[in-house]
Amino acid sequence: MTTSITLWKDKATKKMEPTLFSVTAEELAKKIGSEDRYANKSTQLRRYFDEMVRLSTQAKTSGADMNMILPQVHMLVAKVAYAKGRRLVTESFVEMMQSGISQINDKEDLLVFANFLESFIGFYKMYRPS
Repeated sequence: MTTSITLWKDKATKKMEPTLFSVTAEELAKKIGSEDRYANKSTQLRRYFDEMVRLSTQAKTSGADMNMILPQVHMLVAKVAYAKGRRLVTESFVEMMQSGISQINDKEDLLVFANFLESFIGFYKMYRPS
């Protein structure tokens, strides 16, 4: 199973990938949850989710400057890579984050990816409760 995700079925018509928040999120949660029991602790993964929520909340405010927000979103790739270097997360989690973040170019993309992470974290807690 691949760890890449697709946010949009058709971005031009704003049609999201229909199973992104269900099938895709659950499959990735199950896969990543079954990996190295010393890595991918839910508190660690939650850190990146919380950061994504913070940035998406910023993006929703009136007058939000996406030119300032997008670089912070893309900096999460470096933060996740650093965590991998410290063996706090696995390669699969890094790949999933890179895949999603690489598709974020505007506020809509950011909101979809933040919602995906919310679904992923929910399923992750089911497959790896501790």
